[in-house]
Amino acid sequence: MLPVKSIQRIAIVAGEASGDILGAGLISELKKKYPHAVFEGIAGPLMQKEGCANLYPMESLSVMGLLPILKKLPELLKMRADLARYWTDTKPDLFIGIDAPEFNIGLEQKLKQKGIKTVHYVSPSVWAWRPKRIHKIKKAVDLMLCLFPFEQDIYQRHAIDNFCVGHPLADEVPVESHKNDARDELGLEHNKQLVCLMPGSRGSEMKLLGADFIDMAVLLRQFYPDIRFVAPMANAKRRSQFEQQLQEARNKHQILPDIELIDGQSRTAMAASDYIVMASGTATLEAMLIKRPTVVAYKVGSISYKIFKKLLTIDTFAIPNLLSKQTLLPELIQEDCTPDNLFAEVRAWIGDDENNNGQRWNQVHEEFVEWHNTLKKDANVYAANSIEHWWSENGLRQQEVLEHG
Repeated sequence: MLPVKSIQRIAIVAGEASGDILGAGLISELKKKYPHAVFEGIAGPLMQKEGCANLYPMESLSVMGLLPILKKLPELLKMRADLARYWTDTKPDLFIGIDAPEFNIGLEQKLKQKGIKTVHYVSPSVWAWRPKRIHKIKKAVDLMLCLFPFEQDIYQRHAIDNFCVGHPLADEVPVESHKNDARDELGLEHNKQLVCLMPGSRGSEMKLLGADFIDMAVLLRQFYPDIRFVAPMANAKRRSQFEQQLQEARNKHQILPDIELIDGQSRTAMAASDYIVMASGTATLEAMLIKRPTVVAYKVGSISYKIFKKLLTIDTFAIPNLLSKQTLLPELIQEDCTPDNLFAEVRAWIGDDENNNGQRWNQVHEEFVEWHNTLKKDANVYAANSIEHWWSENGLRQQEVLEHG
């Protein structure tokens, strides 16, 4: 039997900053296995630092929201068609699409049809909504690299090769985050109860959740006069938006609790806190890894929710709950997300601590530690090892297709 051809050339596309982080780590590990390999595609600064040649600005793919996407759709379609044509002509050994499924899955399908092996890194949320997308994914993707174990089921059912590589955040965050060390870093008192407010990094999230979080803080302060609040802001725009909501709240309430705003440092703020109230999203995974009692809020525009709800196949959004298939963290979704309900859920965590010696939290904490260890796989190394193993099984067929194809 002929030896499997070594990977010499890899095409790779990342669409945003998180993908750039994953891509840089993956490239670094793949270079150890294939030292002569060259990388090219759409890359952020971290991937370029690892030697990936950049063909288009990564910002071209970093588009959020329906209207902005529609405005840029002709440009995006042309870019994808140009890349498909270029790589069809020049035949890389392998294509790796990192997240950005709306762009990458279509590109992968075109390349796979031409005999180029394709890997997709970060599973689309096909297990959560629009499940029929799995049929398109099967036509497009030879190997799926998942971050979470629960994502593998649907790929196994549809006979799509897959590995769960763990999550890079589980590698970054220590298994135990020390509260007072984090408070020292932020200049916060040690002996006060602290609640971390995280109403979202997007303008739409802040618009829908910011005022509710402030009103909840008012209620908490009435019951617990010594309680303190910290709110890490993702950027200057979100800080300005939240400051405006605070000003509006001052006009509504006689007394407003002090909420200390900090720029960035969300992970440190969570570690410094006793309790967290946050918008649903990837940050719920960080809350699990940092291991603090958390209340999760999810709210979108009413019309969007009606449309979105029809496409959903899940009734929970928080990653810890999806992982464990049980309600470890309370979630307040849409009309249930009110200041009163947020207040009640935080009070329930405080009451557990004060009246039950943290019995509820101890059980949740134990589950969180188990999941942290499960996801802590050294994701960059695991992803590269998965590709190497899979290539050794499939690379010869790839070589024959490209040479005789």
